[in-house]
Amino acid sequence: MSRRAATLTVTSVLVLVFAVIGALMPVPYVMLTPGPTTDTLGETAKGKPLIEITGRQTYPDNGHLNFTTVAYRGGPGNRIDLLTALRGWLDTQTAVVPEEAIFPDDESVQKVEQENTAQMESSQDAAIAAALTELKIPITTTIKVASVQPGMPAQAMLRKDDQIIAVDGVKVAKVEEVSARIGKHRVGDTVKIAIKRAGKDQTVALRTVAAPPTSGSKAGKPVVGVVLGEDHTFPFTVKITVSDVGGPSAGLMFSLGIYDKLTPGSLTGGTFVAGTGTITAEGEVGPIGGIQQKMIAARQAGAKVFLTPKDNCPEAVANAPEGLRLVQADTMHGTIASLDALRTGRGAVAPCPA
Repeated sequence: MSRRAATLTVTSVLVLVFAVIGALMPVPYVMLTPGPTTDTLGETAKGKPLIEITGRQTYPDNGHLNFTTVAYRGGPGNRIDLLTALRGWLDTQTAVVPEEAIFPDDESVQKVEQENTAQMESSQDAAIAAALTELKIPITTTIKVASVQPGMPAQAMLRKDDQIIAVDGVKVAKVEEVSARIGKHRVGDTVKIAIKRAGKDQTVALRTVAAPPTSGSKAGKPVVGVVLGEDHTFPFTVKITVSDVGGPSAGLMFSLGIYDKLTPGSLTGGTFVAGTGTITAEGEVGPIGGIQQKMIAARQAGAKVFLTPKDNCPEAVANAPEGLRLVQADTMHGTIASLDALRTGRGAVAPCPA
């Protein structure tokens, strides 16, 4: 073999070796694919209603109100290789996104899954509150400390699960009211917060500081470094049973399922409806991630109508599967009105604008 031929052979082998190594090299990307869809009007694997209501009359229904999910592959400690990522980029049903989009700040898979579980539980509470609020069924709301931020004034004075009763002597019933009362102060002022801890009332005095850029509040705004949440007490029991599902994006569909069970007739009129969206206790619908994969999952399951959060509409319209009608979901009240119009043929259905 000539020297030139030998050189070419060695070079080709090295290129092949490096190509194989490169293809098998872990990369910081995550693959998103269509996940399972679940009917909120249906039953669990054990044959019990997914939404089980006791202490209040319920009504039979038909049709589907499916929530949709996204499956993912990859993440810290279990990264996909370059070849797998390339296959995902070529698959029209798959999205390949940077790892930090799913696991911010190098959070572990376990921590993200724990956070998703907590968000799912919170979304169920908000969904029940939204459904009962829409039905004008009275509920009791309390404000509680979800967490305190290290190094901030609240750390020394407030604890997780403290109930917030009043700020500067003014009773508060919503998280927004607490933020607004604190926000009226200047940085360095003292704010007095009345709390209930272990059944006992007390008042703590906290000096406000300027919110850092990473606090979640507007930088420079007066804060005390506390994360608040709302707890709701309902006049009857609503139990939602799901497994291996996390995050808040099923909130809208939970609330619609609860509403349908508590009202005579069928909200869908027998139509297979699927959808997604977060929900607040006041019934406001919020955007979610993975809209394209969720629409694909819904259509593959047989859905004809897909309820889409307003902010997700442009992307959804650009990627909607054939045969899937998109309906804008901005609030729970408006979504119910659109479903009523679809069922009866009377009234306006809110389209999903591009």
